[in-house]
Amino acid sequence: MFSDTKAFSSFSVNDLEKARKFYGDMLGLKVSDVEMADMPREYRPLSLQAGGGNGIMIYPKPNHEPATFTVLNFRVPDIEKAVDELARRGVRFEQYEGEIRTDARGIHRGDAGPQIAWFRDPAGNVLSVIQES
Repeated sequence: MFSDTKAFSSFSVNDLEKARKFYGDMLGLKVSDVEMADMPREYRPLSLQAGGGNGIMIYPKPNHEPATFTVLNFRVPDIEKAVDELARRGVRFEQYEGEIRTDARGIHRGDAGPQIAWFRDPAGNVLSVIQES
């Protein structure tokens, strides 16, 4: 039914301007307003353009609650370099214990699965960088 349909993901934030700066300046994504007739700019969703052409929409939600799961993953060729560069830019990585234990830099290096490091956007949503295999 949807095999030829273009799809995109979306998630909410509580402050579009903070999201615009974080995703555009901090992560280096192309950020633009989604044009919607008769909608003031402060209520217009943002469109993020990442590599591969998949669109991501971020929409404002006054009663936003951060997702308790990862909403957006970025595949990177070198997780060490990605973590170092993001940390240099001020990103703080999550620290986890137990099954998904992370090292001091915030990188999970488990036997079953890829190397992955999680961080949060200004609205508290969980994002990650994942080492390409």
